[in-house]
Amino acid sequence: MSRGSRARADESAERVNSAVALLATGLSVAEASRQLAHQQHLSERQARRYVERARDRGPMKVCGPKQVLTVKLSGALVHRLKACARSQQRTFSSLVAEALEELLNRTSTGPPGG
Repeated sequence: MSRGSRARADESAERVNSAVALLATGLSVAEASRQLAHQQHLSERQARRYVERARDRGPMKVCGPKQVLTVKLSGALVHRLKACARSQQRTFSSLVAEALEELLNRTSTGPPGG
């Protein structure tokens, strides 16, 4: 990743999970931040954000690269989905992805995600 650009979702999840592992060894937030910064070539400030995320919410699911999918939905449904995502402090995409995973897991006999 080049300096000044955002981490991809999978990179962010891997960094949070590394921070979870560091905290699990009994390190303080400050020491875990220093070690994560060194391991991941981050600033200590950015590493601390990952460590705090790890401390507050625990490990994250690491997903593969995302693909864009265009669908047509009614305006009312989109409005409801966006309101639901806002109320749960989530992204629209993560909410829709979770709903689709649940639907496919209920209706599919194949392996999840396949």
